[in-house]
Amino acid sequence: MSSDQNQTQSASNLDELRAARLEKVAQLQELGINPYAYSWESTHHAAQLQETYAELISGEEVDVIVAIAGRILARRVFGKLAFFSLQDETGTIQLYLDKNRISQSMADIDPDAFNHIKQLTDVGDIIGVKGTIKRTEKGELSVYVNQYTVLTKSLLPLPDKWHGLTDTEKRYRQRYVDLIVNPQVRQTFRRRAQITAGLRRYLDKLGFIEIETPVLQSEAGGADARPFVTYHNTLEMELYLRIATELHLKRLIVGGFEKVFELGRIFRNEGVSTRHNPEFTTIELYQAYADYFDMMALTENAIATVTEEVLGTLQINYQGQEIDFTLPWRRVTMHQVVEDATGINFNTFSTFTEAKAATEKAGIAVSPEVNSIGRLLNEVFEEKVETTLIQPTFITDYPVEISPLAKPHRSQPGLVERFELFIVGRETANSFSELTDPIEQRQRLEAQAARKAEGDLEAHGVDEDFLTALEYGMPPTGGLGIGIDRLVMVLTDCASIRDAIAFPLLKSSSSFVKEHEYNAATQILTIKFNNGSIYKYQDVPASIAQGLETATSKGQYFNESIKEKYAFDQVRLSGG
Repeated sequence: MSSDQNQTQSASNLDELRAARLEKVAQLQELGINPYAYSWESTHHAAQLQETYAELISGEEVDVIVAIAGRILARRVFGKLAFFSLQDETGTIQLYLDKNRISQSMADIDPDAFNHIKQLTDVGDIIGVKGTIKRTEKGELSVYVNQYTVLTKSLLPLPDKWHGLTDTEKRYRQRYVDLIVNPQVRQTFRRRAQITAGLRRYLDKLGFIEIETPVLQSEAGGADARPFVTYHNTLEMELYLRIATELHLKRLIVGGFEKVFELGRIFRNEGVSTRHNPEFTTIELYQAYADYFDMMALTENAIATVTEEVLGTLQINYQGQEIDFTLPWRRVTMHQVVEDATGINFNTFSTFTEAKAATEKAGIAVSPEVNSIGRLLNEVFEEKVETTLIQPTFITDYPVEISPLAKPHRSQPGLVERFELFIVGRETANSFSELTDPIEQRQRLEAQAARKAEGDLEAHGVDEDFLTALEYGMPPTGGLGIGIDRLVMVLTDCASIRDAIAFPLLKSSSSFVKEHEYNAATQILTIKFNNGSIYKYQDVPASIAQGLETATSKGQYFNESIKEKYAFDQVRLSGG
């Protein structure tokens, strides 16, 4: 059977199951039972009951009434007895359903209540129950049910073997199902919340205040990154989604705040990988009268504190590697770590030609875009060193060419006072002694603007308002940015950044182009989408059709150049 046939068969089975459950909804309503209740009041959660009655011996019952609600994960029905597995936010517990007990307790509500819970509920339904606590003869702690209430009737079945799915993207597309059936995923996001709360608490104790800054900005800045572009209709102006919170937080330092931070979303129109998501979370902070040495101490203390609070230890396992967060962490300059790895001492070169020749002699290819000693040093670092930095390591003293917002190094010409923190081979934090000289800052931003004019999509124009702010005077300042998603990855043992983000950005499963065909004589462009829909677009010029043929991203080209620009006929609906 082909893949398409399998999908059709699966869809057909799903439709039949959904229809059967809709029939049960109707039956419940006919009985006067609302299958979508308004509220429920619980007295306990599953984990609380499991802990409280952990010592209860088999066959023993505790005469205390508890109320609990959750989702049915499994059902076993035996004539006058039934056993359900109920899951709430904290864990699972068994429901022990006895026909005589339920019939007696619910005689005034529903005389046939036991048969109705057997016949009209399914795995996936959400119910509330009241009863006593009993450990069965087989040793299973249970709520011995007196009464139950259907709270939500599920129309779609849970997957039978979720962990056996080979399409891992389905876990991300239907994260709600992933959360239902995979307790570890829920634990990951619970720990993520604990990590961000812990960082906020740590900074609050140090006197930092959190101030929100704009997401929509008239000039992107604060990083070398390609921004998302949007348009404000009323103001009639092009805007950018922020690529960093840096420049507005620095304005706050100019305004008189001495310790500020923001934990928020950043948007960069760049590639997607196990390490990168176009929408991600950072915490950026700025402290007046501090430098990058102060930021180094703050970084390791903050992360170590939160790690121990959340995990109870400073020694963790990440993807089979032991990581030790015990202080202090290693500190080494970029020059030194590159020399240790390659034998190349970049301090000995006076010209780019010399540095390039030595690099190529060492068997390292040099990209055509690299045109300075500093950029070459950074490229060699990224290629030969970065992935080897498994234990927490501060790499310090970066080339000025790649750090337009950092203060010049106080003793090393051509370098800036900057560090990056690497853990498991990934950049996790970035910090500067911030540049406060408005004249030098203008020169660096103008150099960046020149790169933008030459076509560099990651370079940006001059933010004149930011420069005006600097001219009013910014005190010596240390700045720090920590990538929350990457930190969460390490502390929750996630192999991919998508596992650390609740709803990662994914390519549309329904609208991107699968196949297309162009008839030059009729100027009709026929497009088949991945969901099976087929559209015929009329009066499409040959140049547009050719553009679709050669486009790197056919979905993006379709949205920008074809969709809503040409009349069309819908030949076939998805699934038709």
